[in-house]
Amino acid sequence: MEPMDIVGKTKEDASLPKATMTKIIKEMLPPDVRVARDTQDLLIECCVEFINLISSESNEVCNREDKRTIAPEHVLKALEVLGFGEYTEEVYAAYEQHKLETVDTVRAGKLSNNIAEMTEEEALAAQQRMFAEARARMNGVGTVPPKQQDPETEQKLDC
Repeated sequence: MEPMDIVGKTKEDASLPKATMTKIIKEMLPPDVRVARDTQDLLIECCVEFINLISSESNEVCNREDKRTIAPEHVLKALEVLGFGEYTEEVYAAYEQHKLETVDTVRAGKLSNNIAEMTEEEALAAQQRMFAEARARMNGVGTVPPKQQDPETEQKLDC
């Protein structure tokens, strides 16, 4: 039976991907430095313990604020409480970068899905509508012209 480490989880359940961690370790060191396998395992264990420590303290911060969901602010506060305050700016910057990358990916996915389903005429009409809405916002006009349907849709509705 596997040794239990973290709240009913085996060590393997609460580990990090070795290949990914090995890559990170190698990227952080000069090319001429080699790392023994047991040293890599130790570093991975340290990372897991650090994550558990931050998670646990973030949970405590969250509970003290009577919240049910750990937010990024709770993690930043946990870093300060645990004596890692000097890293909060860098962690916050990484979080902001992650948000931007995630939003861009989601937007690109939604945009490509919508465009793939449109005909060229529908895409052109949508583009013209977006330009008109943008002009209206720039000019401070409160109303935006209603969405126009393409002639084929109007014919279908007449039937």
